[in-house]
Amino acid sequence: MSASRLLLLRHGRTEWNADGRFQGQADIPLDVHGRAQAVAAAEALSATPIDHVWSSDLKRALATARQVADQRGLEVHTDPRLREIHVGSWEGLTAADIADIDPEFAAAYARGEDVRRSATGENSVEVASRVGEALREIVARTEGTVLVGIHGMAARLGMCAFLDFPYETWHTFTGMNNCHWIDLDVDGRGRWRLRGYNVGVLEGSDGERQVNPLERAAMAER
Repeated sequence: MSASRLLLLRHGRTEWNADGRFQGQADIPLDVHGRAQAVAAAEALSATPIDHVWSSDLKRALATARQVADQRGLEVHTDPRLREIHVGSWEGLTAADIADIDPEFAAAYARGEDVRRSATGENSVEVASRVGEALREIVARTEGTVLVGIHGMAARLGMCAFLDFPYETWHTFTGMNNCHWIDLDVDGRGRWRLRGYNVGVLEGSDGERQVNPLERAAMAER
């Protein structure tokens, strides 16, 4: 028994997303816009056959996954290993706050180092390991198409570990947009492959702005 397709759906927006705060594993719910995004994502996926739904146990991911599950009368199974990167004492802080508190982190991150997110947080390799392990177990115990409600960085790094991408390639993938998903399936030889990345419904924009590398890190870890 093994699944043949895997969809990793990032949660909708939260107030902390909108404010540019490091969220990590803080259990912040969707805001009004995020709930609308979850509805739109479920509608966009309505024609996609989905047999099982799993999710991080954090509210924002779980509420997003439930929009898809409820549409099909499916149960949502949870696994805490699918949570976002743990940022420890940085929860609720902005990128500017972190740069003031820990300028050494900002410099190390700019050099491309896998820096632990605060003294009590995780690094990228640890996140990839636990999420990748959870995804392998989920696909091994299910059949058909599985949707997983997850978080931006957890989805990106978990995918890389699941597909055994070398660490040196992880940075080539952009951060995930809210309520966008990664699409993985099995080819004719039984090998998992990347079918689509950061797929979703496009939203209107107020215009792009330039962000520094540390701010990009905060955007990816919320």
